[in-house]
Amino acid sequence: MAPPFAAARQLLDRAIEDKAFPAAVAEVGTAHQPIWRQAFGQLTFESAAPPTREDTVFDLASLTKVLATASIVMRLVERGGLGLDDPVAMHISLWRDVNAGAPVTIRDALAHCSGLPAHLPLFREHAGRAQFEQAICDTTLAYEPRMASIYSDLGFILLGFILEDIAPLPVQFDTLLQQMGGIQDLQFHPPKAWRTKVAPTRYDEWRRRLLVGEVDDDNAWALGGAAGHAGLFGTAAAVGAFARHVMQVLEGRVGAFQQETVRQFVARREDVAGSSRALGWDTMLPTSSCGTRMSARAFGHTGYTGTSLWIDPEHDVYVVLLTNRVYPDASSDAIQVVRRAVHDAVMQAIAGG
Repeated sequence: MAPPFAAARQLLDRAIEDKAFPAAVAEVGTAHQPIWRQAFGQLTFESAAPPTREDTVFDLASLTKVLATASIVMRLVERGGLGLDDPVAMHISLWRDVNAGAPVTIRDALAHCSGLPAHLPLFREHAGRAQFEQAICDTTLAYEPRMASIYSDLGFILLGFILEDIAPLPVQFDTLLQQMGGIQDLQFHPPKAWRTKVAPTRYDEWRRRLLVGEVDDDNAWALGGAAGHAGLFGTAAAVGAFARHVMQVLEGRVGAFQQETVRQFVARREDVAGSSRALGWDTMLPTSSCGTRMSARAFGHTGYTGTSLWIDPEHDVYVVLLTNRVYPDASSDAIQVVRRAVHDAVMQAIAGG
């Protein structure tokens, strides 16, 4: 009899051989338990590099947007500390609404329909919150808010600033993890003790060094390593524990969030034409990064470094795939094909096909 998820294993083994990435850890589970976790490859392509382990720590990149930022916003919305329809200008005084319609809101920033462009290399000329905030608020909008959806780091950087006016992001996130049952091995600013088990990302020309246990995203680095759009590090098991908690809340169990709040955040925003975005999360389309076999209720997110989390409540399954596909220079985009294929293989195995 073939081992569980044999096709997914073969795809990841082949991806390692083809140098799509040197290291990977996959975890698949249900709302109540992990059912498969496996490490693949070595931390780098060098022959003497340490083997990847199940507890290898990865730079989670934009998974920060959903694991930390959107989740902290959920808690604040439930407690009345923040409103989804609060204008951004209510919290960021430098923000000026330039559209003729309704003001840009927290909801718009979460759904990537604020009008802000996708990315700016602000780190080249700016450092720290004050300079970033001024630069983002001075940026000409790329489109009329709510008329389209362009995935934007800039909107989440502003959301991070809004949250930091309450307390530092790492402090709020640590508190959230305790409310989620004490999830371990998921944090900003990884300690030095983690260094030997962190998968390197890339050689950064700007910083002139290989990044190991140091946030890969240059804008997040210029903001001190913890930002609304990037900065989290963690293991596949920790991301899986987060997924199970969210799934259990959706099933009606008591958790860190209310069931209706989670439903609201993972539901696609239907009033933005052509968008697949929910509040922070992405949702299932035939072109989504989770492949073609998850249900219409599936939601998830990816990270630039080669990470992803997808959750399908209808099929009671989540899939975590963590890689360091940016090693050594971020030139390979093979993860896009591999990721979709792995998710399809997992879902086919779940279906018994």
